Amino acid sequence: MQDQDINHIIRILRKEVPQWKVPALAHFSDTPFRTLISCILSLRTQDRTTMDASTCLFSVADTPQRILEIRTSRLEKLIYPVSFYRVKAQTIKKIARDVIDKFGGQVPDSLAELLTLPGVGRKTANIVVTLAFKKPGIAVDIHVHRISNRLGYVSTKNPDDTEMVLRKKLPRRHWIVLNDLLVTFGQNLCKPVSPFCSKCPIGGYCERVGVERSR
Repeated sequence: MQDQDINHIIRILRKEVPQWKVPALAHFSDTPFRTLISCILSLRTQDRTTMDASTCLFSVADTPQRILEIRTSRLEKLIYPVSFYRVKAQTIKKIARDVIDKFGGQVPDSLAELLTLPGVGRKTANIVVTLAFKKPGIAVDIHVHRISNRLGYVSTKNPDDTEMVLRKKLPRRHWIVLNDLLVTFGQNLCKPVSPFCSKCPIGGYCERVGVERSR
């Protein structure tokens, strides 16, 4: 795959993606705290469950102060059935406390500061930076990692390595939109197993690395 092909791919996906259902996190980008907490809820959790749990939680508490006002047992019930809901309830409480104590009640907008918060890894921190603050960052989840490798644009073993390579290789103007585009594309067409290659709008640029069966 040629480096310049990524510009064509991004342009095509910008046109195609609006026809598909957007990821759950896109619905909670109105405040940095809601973005951050919905990211925590989404870890190892299906998109539909993330959407339901986030909506339920935020109808009761959507600020650090309100999170600390409710009991952990109630918080657990609000976010159930997300994966590891008891652990996540504790994590959300700790995040709320740190945001208040360390950052004056405001979610920080830098990657370094976000990474100091409990349970926040690089993917979550980058999503908050890009989705909530509209600042350059590269959020790499399983979809971004898989598709970047499938295209032949990178050759990496894990999401963290993919992020580092993309930071060096991907034109900066594409950083913010990359996650939204590839996650939506991955959920609807470029599936992990048996992707819909016959319907793919960017098939002419894809090397189909690792694809053994397709539709």
